[in-house]
Amino acid sequence: MAKRDYYEVLGVSSQASGEEIKKAYRKIAFENHPDRNPNDPEAEQVFKEASEAYEVLSDPQKRQSYDHFGHEGMNGSQFGGHGSAEDIFSTFSDIFDSFFGFGGGSRGRRGPRPQQGADLRYNLTISFEEAVLGTEVELQIPKEETCGECQGSGSEPGHSAETCKHCGGQGQVVQKQGLFRIATPCPICKGEGRVISHPCKSCKGKGTVHQTKDLNVTIPAGVDHGNHLRLQGEGEAGTHGGPNGDLYVVIYVEEHSQFSRKGQDLHTEIEIGFAQAALGDKIEVPTLQDSVNLEITKGTQSGQSFRLKGLGAPYVNSNKTGNLIVHVQVKTPTHLSKRQEELLEEFAELEEEKGKSKVRSFFKRAMGEHE
Repeated sequence: MAKRDYYEVLGVSSQASGEEIKKAYRKIAFENHPDRNPNDPEAEQVFKEASEAYEVLSDPQKRQSYDHFGHEGMNGSQFGGHGSAEDIFSTFSDIFDSFFGFGGGSRGRRGPRPQQGADLRYNLTISFEEAVLGTEVELQIPKEETCGECQGSGSEPGHSAETCKHCGGQGQVVQKQGLFRIATPCPICKGEGRVISHPCKSCKGKGTVHQTKDLNVTIPAGVDHGNHLRLQGEGEAGTHGGPNGDLYVVIYVEEHSQFSRKGQDLHTEIEIGFAQAALGDKIEVPTLQDSVNLEITKGTQSGQSFRLKGLGAPYVNSNKTGNLIVHVQVKTPTHLSKRQEELLEEFAELEEEKGKSKVRSFFKRAMGEHE
């Protein structure tokens, strides 16, 4: 079954502030928490759905990814359906606990769970030609990568993290107040459930190091302004064995001095002379690669367009191609020589005589019909 829109789940608009999202989640989660509704599976489902929505919309980076790419942008996250039902429910319960301080009871934490790394965005500006014809670029992406020294464990080689003695590995300490259990993150292990006694010298116990990675990226022919490429696993490193995030390369296309674009069709404008428009001609038209011949028909008017099939931009990952639309502008001659003026005056007289002849013929026909 398709997932519902996260904003719809929480009953807020897509422009809602962080505080509005937080308030909406608190209300739904409090009313539907399984500890308050132990025999109501529907309430548990509502609680899970709201917690999933809040987990994404409360994180600015995840929310931006969701706003741009929808549920597809969340693929590979901890809500992707790959964990056990117990683990997934534990995630929802932890979100609620962080709000209200409810203890999870028998669902206490068993150490840190794998977390997917953050998605990254890279804004790439390319030329008009590169967008239409395709290209390869080399990107330098600064990001957090798994520490090669400790393989992400955070501990010096030969050592491992130890279970936190203060919380027994639960990551939280619980106190009872009336009907509720008040849970707070363990002050010793900071909610991790474990402590690193011998931190890795390379990453200082973080498990990740900041590096710049060189990536060769193929830009397919036909991409347009605003398109994006998703490079799976090229985002920041996950923690505690979690998968890497993804890298989204957002395309920005520079304008061209001679061509414009609408969809996969390219447009260009050329000027032709008065005589060429009247008598017809064969002219050379530039494209992004080579020049082609275009037949100008007799009597072409200024503003008329000609379609050159298959000379536009390709459809991405398809054999189809757009067209090149040539818009013709008839140029009025200036700085005429005396002979040119004489010829044009003669042409004008002939046109005038032609017009008078048509008028005389009209009246002759009208008189004849009257008689």
